[in-house]
Amino acid sequence: KRDGMMGNIYSMGLALQALGSTAMFYAPREWDCAQAFSVVYGHDYRQPMAIAQVLPALVGKSYLEAANLECAASSGMSPSLQSLKLGPVGVQKARIQVHYSIVNTLQGKHFHKSTSVRVPAGSTLLKVLQAAEKKEPDVFSFQTEQTSWGPMVVSIHGLAANPEDRTYWQFLSGEDALQEGVGTYVPVDGEHIQAVFSTY
Repeated sequence: KRDGMMGNIYSMGLALQALGSTAMFYAPREWDCAQAFSVVYGHDYRQPMAIAQVLPALVGKSYLEAANLECAASSGMSPSLQSLKLGPVGVQKARIQVHYSIVNTLQGKHFHKSTSVRVPAGSTLLKVLQAAEKKEPDVFSFQTEQTSWGPMVVSIHGLAANPEDRTYWQFLSGEDALQEGVGTYVPVDGEHIQAVFSTY
């Protein structure tokens, strides 16, 4: 569904491995392999865990078969590194404006606070949160925990997520849930990001 997306961008690697590995054992309903791979090819993976899960599927193997891959030594730089263009040192990046809101209508004293911050173009959402916290620390303070998928926001404005209550901070762009974490998602100029205290 959703033009080849299975779950979200983080689950795609494992889903592709599972579909590729189990095809010989049973005949699942037909799925559009090319469409699913086009989703993967079109995404800029940055987290090591996501890369580790998608690579075996890209070479048509599962984790169990990955140890048997033979890689020929290549000369020169990889295409992905060749495509990186480093700008001149000292050149100031253009700045973008991001609107950021925090919303809690679930527990304790409800709140809905908003601000706008300016960050360099290409900044991650984490930089937006840091800029908001610097601007108004009493309102936009937050805490993260490091995971294998990158930093995860566990508390905003003193309100912490709790597995026992099944609560967490969900990030949205407009009305759509973000498919990436705060350490990799890159907002665009004028975008409105909401952090909404939610249940699962």
